[in-house]
Parts: sequence; structure tokens; C-alpha cells
Amino acid sequence: EGSEKPNEVIIISAHHDHEGITETGEIYNGADDNGSGTVALMEMAQAFKKAQLDGNGPKRSVLFLHLTAEEVGLQGSQYYTENPSFLLKNTVANLNIDMVGRIDRSHKDNPNYIYLIGSNRLSTELHYISEVVNETFFKIKLEYKYNEENDRNRSYYRSDHYNFAKHNIPVIFYFNGEHADYHQTSDTPDKINYPLLEKRTRLIFATAWQLANQEKRILVD
Repeated sequence: EGSEKPNEVIIISAHHDHEGITETGEIYNGADDNGSGTVALMEMAQAFKKAQLDGNGPKRSVLFLHLTAEEVGLQGSQYYTENPSFLLKNTVANLNIDMVGRIDRSHKDNPNYIYLIGSNRLSTELHYISEVVNETFFKIKLEYKYNEENDRNRSYYRSDHYNFAKHNIPVIFYFNGEHADYHQTSDTPDKINYPLLEKRTRLIFATAWQLANQEKRILVD
């Protein structure tokens, strides 16, 4: 809960579900998709709570939202936006995490990157904050190819952030791109790049911290 503006809420989300079990009994482990996002979410929740207990909690409230049924049509986030715990008009932004623990085919020689989707679609200020936080603290290469209007993968519409964007809530979708284990039973924890997962999580945390503590809530264009 925020100390000064508890009714204004930053939502950090990640989905639990994957593809389940194959007909032959193999388990879709989903370590990157989206175990990486869910553990990032829990680590950030712990960090925010520790800050609060130390007397330095956020001014705005932060909701850590584990979702399910993403893989079958973004149903969890749709349910939340239709039955919100906090008024949607008081929701400042949604930072959605869906695959942040691996490296895609085009970054094998340069793993210090992350794809950002949606950051400039509804709020120029959100995009600016995201860029400044990264440049100041992390210097991760921020990639935007999946944010293009003509993106053939239609990535902007494919994860839980979209149900918030439909309600004019600014969003950022953090994504490491697809790899050979995407939606395969071979998406296992031993293939996660844990130092990279930590660095990306710190970027999301710092962005959320700024959104939760700056004097005025971000503007929607």
C-alpha cells in the first residue's frame, strides 16, 4: 500500500500458466515462459515490502498480479480488468513480464538486451521514464522491433498487458524474444541465464519504483 497516494496503483504482472502436459505425459516446464516472469514478480514484491518495512515504501500502491489462462486467450487479465481490485481509472500503469530469462537467436553474441513493447503507445512519458531509468542505472540495449505497428507477430496484442492497454492504461511488455525451446517441453530451468534475469528484473523494479514515487502520475497522451 502506498504511503501518500494509496488509491493510485502500479500493477506488475506475470502469468503462471504454460501448455500443461502432452498426450504422452511430457511436462511443459515453462521455465522461461513464464517461470522467469513469475519469479521476477516475487523478487520485486519482496524488495518493495522490505523497503516499506524499512520505512521507505512507495508513495503509490503496487499490486503484484500473478495471472493465469494467458496461453488460452489472455483470460486471466481479461477477468481482472472486468473485476478489478482497484478502479481502472486509478491504475497508473501495467508493467507485464512474459519471458525474461533467455536469449533469442539474434542476440547470442550480445545478451545484454530486452525487447520493450507498448511503452510509447499510450504515454510518451512512460517511454521516456523507461529509457532514462535504463540509461542511468543499467545500460541494457532496449529493442523495439516487436513494438512496430507492422510487427507480423502482433506481439502488442499477445500478452496480458493488452487487456490493460484496451482500457487506456499505459503498459510496458518485457520480452526476451522467442528461442528454440519456446512452447516446447525443453523450456527447462537449467537453460535460464540467471544473471541476465536478475539484471532485467532490476530494470523493471527501478522503473516501477520511479512510477510509484514521482510527484505526479504519468500522463496518458
